[in-house]
Amino acid sequence: MSVTQLDVPENARRSGPSSRALFGRQDEIRRLDELIGSARGGRGGALVLRGEPGIGKSALLRYVREAASGFEVMLASGAEFEMELPFAALHQLCAPVLSHLSALPGPHRKVLDIAFGLDTGTPDPFLVGVATLGLLAEAAGESPLLCVVDDAQWLDRDSAKALAFLARRVAAEPVAVVFALRRSSPLPELEELPSLAIDGLTEADARALLAAEIRAPLDERVRDRILAEARGNPLALLELPRSAGMAAMAGGFALPEASSTSDKIERSFQARLASLPAETRLLLTIAAAEPIGDPRLVWRAAELLDLDVTAAGPAEAAALAEFGTRIRFCHPLARSAAYRTADLAVRRKIHHALAAATDPAADPDRLAWHRAQASAGPDEDVAAELEQSATRAQARGGVAAAAAFLERAAALSLDPDRRIERVLAAAQAKLQAGALDVAAETPDQRGGRLSEPAPGRTRRPPARPDLLRPAPRRR
Repeated sequence: MSVTQLDVPENARRSGPSSRALFGRQDEIRRLDELIGSARGGRGGALVLRGEPGIGKSALLRYVREAASGFEVMLASGAEFEMELPFAALHQLCAPVLSHLSALPGPHRKVLDIAFGLDTGTPDPFLVGVATLGLLAEAAGESPLLCVVDDAQWLDRDSAKALAFLARRVAAEPVAVVFALRRSSPLPELEELPSLAIDGLTEADARALLAAEIRAPLDERVRDRILAEARGNPLALLELPRSAGMAAMAGGFALPEASSTSDKIERSFQARLASLPAETRLLLTIAAAEPIGDPRLVWRAAELLDLDVTAAGPAEAAALAEFGTRIRFCHPLARSAAYRTADLAVRRKIHHALAAATDPAADPDRLAWHRAQASAGPDEDVAAELEQSATRAQARGGVAAAAAFLERAAALSLDPDRRIERVLAAAQAKLQAGALDVAAETPDQRGGRLSEPAPGRTRRPPARPDLLRPAPRRR
């Protein structure tokens, strides 16, 4: 059995702003360079990167951020935990330029205030898009803008519509917009935008990447097996040998056959997490449960759980997450692994701490959602808070969000009649959102379906139509 050290071809690395080599991505880099160059010259545009998990979308987003010298870089990321919150991703993206709100016409300021939960009313989706475009145009007067939206498959629906509206209308502004989303998760709002499929690396590029990143001696048969299993997926190329360990790579090992690449990668992250101290794993689970990456909120929750800043060190040393002005995981599957590997009781404890760390005046909906995730059983107080969140979401045009809040409120309801009202209100909200099939699958208070009414009872509108009326403005 021979053990060899692979050499990196001299021309394999690409010179450029990215701190890490991008192998086999010349065409993708050219498209991104063209987009940035056009925006720098005042001709904006958009590009959607589509590919499977681990294929290199995040690496390309890092490249374009570094390539956009002199740009104001605005970041947003879709998150499974925030898909129920209307305009959550749009607010995340626009946060750095909200100081320009005062320059907008009154109706535009008001509609963004409503969308971001600072005022009450029902925002016109068209006006939200126009106001967002105006806000970015004002900010672009100081420097060109780069808007980067990662994990777009998890955008809340209202943000997706507003961002797609924006992306289609930036041609006259020095603004570049780049989305990244999974190929298996089409987003209708982005279908008409220019897109670029990110495919697996060729075998030559995959070998070069593996040689550059895995410096330990690598058995030829093991190398060939890794190349075959990874199928050109860069993250799989790096994570599979890391999870196997040096001894296994030198002596040969068998990789599992029956699972998807993303499953393998997530298991690799789980193995890396298992080697970290318990305090670090807990801190990473907190960060995973708080998807906007707000360090103040994460550290407040960490303090409530008796963690200090030293817990971040091993996570950063393992290159799993960065703790800075924003908290970022190295990959969405690392975030998923950090959350899913924690016991249910631990996750509840974490959501309880995040709820305690959340400002109830500034973010009552996130507070209610964390409290709901922390609940181990029925809780009428939390259910009532979720009702209020549903009303606020409905007032901002977020009917899908209202449905999610109401459905969770029904699950936490103690009183059977209130549970029925909330289930029916959730179904009504889903119908308003156009989710006809999903509405029919909404569970009723007996564990059945709304398509199966109880004998002798016909469907009726919500007994409390106020659940879907605007809430009074908070002072």
